[in-house]
Amino acid sequence: MAPAPAYGTRTDTAGGLFTAPAAPAGSGSAFGTFGELLQGALPHPQGDFLVTFPLARWATAVFHPRPGRSDVQVRPAHKAKSRRVAEAVLAALGTTDGGLLEVAGDLPEGKGLASSSADLVATVRAVGAAHGRAFTPAETEDFLRGIEPADGVMYDEIVAFHHREVRLGRRLGVLPPLTVVAHDEGGQVDTVAHNRVARAIDAADREEYAVLLDRLTAAVAVGDLQEVGAVATRSAEMNAHRRRRAGFAELHALCSEVDGLGLVLAHSGTMLGVLLEAGDPALAGKTEHIRAGCAALGGEVSVHRSLGADDSWSPQAAPAHPTELEI
Repeated sequence: MAPAPAYGTRTDTAGGLFTAPAAPAGSGSAFGTFGELLQGALPHPQGDFLVTFPLARWATAVFHPRPGRSDVQVRPAHKAKSRRVAEAVLAALGTTDGGLLEVAGDLPEGKGLASSSADLVATVRAVGAAHGRAFTPAETEDFLRGIEPADGVMYDEIVAFHHREVRLGRRLGVLPPLTVVAHDEGGQVDTVAHNRVARAIDAADREEYAVLLDRLTAAVAVGDLQEVGAVATRSAEMNAHRRRRAGFAELHALCSEVDGLGLVLAHSGTMLGVLLEAGDPALAGKTEHIRAGCAALGGEVSVHRSLGADDSWSPQAAPAHPTELEI
């Protein structure tokens, strides 16, 4: 029996094979977000929301069009959501050709760093690039909607985002680069499962979340890092009432000991971090103090850098800084 035609070949009418010219590959990338600066729910009818904290770690995707093949294959194979969004983009482009999608990057899965959302956004960009098309953030939202709740990593700034509905709430702007010294309690959290069983938020908390969002919006606008940290800490505290977070008290104490800005939480993940100014001359010593303080908690400690006002936010740009800092 003859082998099945490979990508890049077609069967002619006589049963033989001829080579079809492969179209150029397209690439795309998207940054992750270290949890959320704020996450909760607003008074009805506005609903659930989160505020992104863009992180200098990326998901990447490369799409290789294959004329004559209608299916989309994805590597690694478990990235089924990326395959689905690639198929949706191809359908919107009106092409019947499929291709090979390769997804990579340095965002760990199930930790609350928006790895899945970044995969999907990078995929939309890669498939579009392979066909000479760039999609707006709003168009990207349309492709993601219905696949899973998503973070607003298609926007090159901090945004309030309605993750369940996959739509923009408001743009907040950018901050100077910040450092997060993070403790990972271990394991993984499935975003879809987490959102399915998340407890309802009562009216009083919804009113407080609305106030916190206004405070955060004003703080980002003027670069008030102390206020940003205060809002992020309050969001982490409120979340702790609905989902116990190991090490919360210890991280809170460590933050005070190093005069940190506050705590930042991966609300549907496994990481909780102390927020510090990236330009703090005492950063190295503060980082080591937090590392030492987390030793008794087990798990892992990592250091991350947020995307700041002077960074390149282009989805095609290579990371300008180490993805995990050595301090």
